[in-house]
Amino acid sequence: MGRLGIAAGSSLLDAEPPRGATRREIATPFGQVALYEAGNHVLLQRHSLDRYVAPHAIDHRANMAALATLGVDRVLAVGSVGALRPELEVGSFLAVDDFIALGVTASTGSGAVGHRVPGLDPRWRREAVEAWRASTDGEVSEGGTYWHSRGPRFETPSEIALIREHADVVGMTLALECAIARELDLAYAAVCAVDNLANGVGPAALTLDEFEGGRRTSRERVREALAGAVPALAGAG
Repeated sequence: MGRLGIAAGSSLLDAEPPRGATRREIATPFGQVALYEAGNHVLLQRHSLDRYVAPHAIDHRANMAALATLGVDRVLAVGSVGALRPELEVGSFLAVDDFIALGVTASTGSGAVGHRVPGLDPRWRREAVEAWRASTDGEVSEGGTYWHSRGPRFETPSEIALIREHADVVGMTLALECAIARELDLAYAAVCAVDNLANGVGPAALTLDEFEGGRRTSRERVREALAGAVPALAGAG
């Protein structure tokens, strides 16, 4: 087996690199990517290391190609989401098993390479969930649908009312990242960190202050879980 790749977002934006990690600049057919190589695993900051790249502007092709170049064969993604169900509390985790990404596409080529059956890897998701659960006191709910919104703006209450009929959480990155990983034969699993109740789900309209507060709540719990899960999952390779 190859190495473990961690694809992280806002939860690790200001985090220190893993101990003993080496920064690498990886050239890919889609552009150069900076990431951290840490022995048996690789840490990718999908929003970029040197400047913040908004969700709609992320080049998932370059990011996933850089992981593949470094021998990664399985990716554990962590993404911030808004809950479309009020019982998914801020600070909770959900390992989704499907997604909806209507009208947003990405592919590594213009030919037949994109004709793949999309999806998250169920066996790899099970391994990731078990390691995550062993590393934190918090439960990880398993199964659910991720709605991919293009961003960078949040959704209106009317948009949320529509999409909550079909999904459990909403985010701006994971579906396209998963699709590209699939094209590159990388097993992909995702743990979603609930940072907020999506606009219109809570008792009042979502505010930026509420969003930032929820993100701070999730941040430490994500880092705690990864500290235990990454060594276990990386060692499995």
